[in-house]
Amino acid sequence: MIRITIPFHLRTLARVEGEVSLDIGGEAAPTRAMVLDALEERYPMLRGTIRDHITKQRRPFIRFFACRQDLTHEPDDAPLPDPVARGEEPFMIVGAIAGG
Repeated sequence: MIRITIPFHLRTLARVEGEVSLDIGGEAAPTRAMVLDALEERYPMLRGTIRDHITKQRRPFIRFFACRQDLTHEPDDAPLPDPVARGEEPFMIVGAIAGG
């Protein structure tokens, strides 16, 4: 079971409160692509909000964190840290804040 935190506006869109837990399944170590695929499958209203519908590229101002590490620029198929795979730590999707 993977624990996922998503920004407030996306929780509102998906009509969930707090963290989302998803069973990724499979024997391979979970990856960001697997987590996002499962999240969009479970909550289809989130398709296109975190990554582009067609290219699957991350949307601007979206960042990914886990275990106090910025995973934003890691490859989509890189395994997530073991504590995330075991459900001990959340995979965090964060809306970056920009301003002047």
